[in-house]
Amino acid sequence: MPDFDMLVLGSGPGGQKAAIAAAKLGRRVAVVDRPDMVGGVSLHTGTIPSKTLREAVLYLTGLTQRDLYGQSYRLKEDITVADLTARTQHVVGRETDVIRSQLSRNHVSLFSGTGRFVDDHTVALREAGGQERTISAEHIVIATGTRPARPASVEFDGRTILDSDNVLTVERVPRSMVIVGAGVIGMEYASMFAALGSKVTVVEKRAGMLDMCDVEVIESLKYHLRDLAVTFRFGETVAAVERHPRGTLTVLASGKKIPADAVMYSAGRQGLTDGLDLDKAGLAADPRGRIEVDEHYRTRVPHIYAVGDVIGFPALAATSMEQGRAAAYHACGEPVARMHHLQPIGIYTIPEISFVGRTEDQLTEDSVPFEVGVARYRELARGQIIGDAHGMLKLLVSPEDRKLLGVHCFGTGATELIHIGQSVMGCGGTVDYLVDAVFNYPTLAESYKVAALDATNRLRQLDRIGE
Repeated sequence: MPDFDMLVLGSGPGGQKAAIAAAKLGRRVAVVDRPDMVGGVSLHTGTIPSKTLREAVLYLTGLTQRDLYGQSYRLKEDITVADLTARTQHVVGRETDVIRSQLSRNHVSLFSGTGRFVDDHTVALREAGGQERTISAEHIVIATGTRPARPASVEFDGRTILDSDNVLTVERVPRSMVIVGAGVIGMEYASMFAALGSKVTVVEKRAGMLDMCDVEVIESLKYHLRDLAVTFRFGETVAAVERHPRGTLTVLASGKKIPADAVMYSAGRQGLTDGLDLDKAGLAADPRGRIEVDEHYRTRVPHIYAVGDVIGFPALAATSMEQGRAAAYHACGEPVARMHHLQPIGIYTIPEISFVGRTEDQLTEDSVPFEVGVARYRELARGQIIGDAHGMLKLLVSPEDRKLLGVHCFGTGATELIHIGQSVMGCGGTVDYLVDAVFNYPTLAESYKVAALDATNRLRQLDRIGE
């Protein structure tokens, strides 16, 4: 008889939810993770610390209040790294306690150390002191997450040449910074350091950034970041990064040279699978360390599952949690519905971006007709109260059945607001529901009614011309 019904490798969002779901179904469950990484990369170097840092930046710089109190407004003049990390350390500490408590009260055994496969039912646990023991389980869930991908040609030192993990431990706020990569992580940090006053240059080999987002939203973000003195170098690749006594020099393939105090690489993520000895369990990972799974998150070994960032796209904490729960239910023979295709995306730039459904470009490419309804925060009393005159909400509406095809939000609270649109879309609701609904006043949620009225007025004009 195996030691446990389910063994989970990794305690990040996917691993936590898999373990707790199985435990609530009465199974004997264990989790393996390093003692300093309970909660996973998401809690210690990824989602939680970066979003907490963002809140500290917004608060201490007074950035969001400058429309009300003037462009020189600043809560603290000389912001130090200690000022920024104090809030992060507090939140990470509290969240670690919450996760340990959740695992404990659900009777999930937590083993400190790292695991590697001995065979497809057995894992060797190497504890902090170097001792090794084996643990067997009927089902195993791989939820080891990812680490930043590091180009072999770049000499990272954790002080002046950084990745997205150790950027949180910089000794001081750099006066100037080069960020290589204009993906989600790169643009989030570009926003934060620009808000702190760093002169930021973003280098991206593609022609643009965040191409999954609405074009109008991206143009608005570019405008705001340029207003914070961010320089964009699109269509450029980095040939070399040189470290000098007075800083760094980033040399581009085009011949341009960019001096800066620090360089941060945001070149994608690499699955944390190289130490698992996957071959001993009959498994393999692709060159990016990712594991292939089926619709139930099973690997090619049916009793071994994989969830979270280690399986690739969409690699979000929110989707990882749902994958973990679904994998545990399937392993335990419990009925579980497929994850809904409508998954909101949240990007914590300054300002925030969030969307659900399709973009205008995608609908146009698919030859799907649509009408647009827009609400701008400056038209809302709440927008004036909080000092956000630039935010907006956009609804994409089908003229045929009046259902929502996409919702795109840019500005304060975007990642919260998007769930209203997600719920309406998920329940098959129409724009007319939003027109008739009563929203609290004054709120940003009222933007849905304003945008819905804008869309229905446009639809009415179409109907009149067609009569």
